[in-house]
Amino acid sequence: MHIPAELIDYAHTLAWPIQWGDQDLYGHVNNTIYLRWFESGRIGYLEKIGFDKLLEREKIGPILAAVQCNFKRQLRYPDQVLIGSRVARIGRTSFTMEHVIYSTALGSIAATGDSTIVAFDYQRQIPTPVPAEMRRAMEELAGKAL
Repeated sequence: MHIPAELIDYAHTLAWPIQWGDQDLYGHVNNTIYLRWFESGRIGYLEKIGFDKLLEREKIGPILAAVQCNFKRQLRYPDQVLIGSRVARIGRTSFTMEHVIYSTALGSIAATGDSTIVAFDYQRQIPTPVPAEMRRAMEELAGKAL
């Protein structure tokens, strides 16, 4: 997969085809789809660093606390988007991910956004500090301290 310059700094990139059913009455991709794409990128990133294994082993996993999206371009079928995801900040119990949606047909960014993810103890149902192994994996993937 060719990664355009606008996505080079994103630690995880996923190619995703726009589906006919992603469009709404106005003939463009519905706004809710962008949040699904962010989710797909986020889950791919979290699997890449092993958060899914931590959830199985210790019942500690991610839970979404907030998400926002800035729409820049309308998208239509047919097209393929590239979904870029990276961690921008790690706090005590949460971290912020940045997302970008790039249209291959338009050759430009169609949306940007971010999400706040909380490390969550699913057994006790409370936030928990971001596990050291996840913090290390995120920083290793970013190539810098976060």
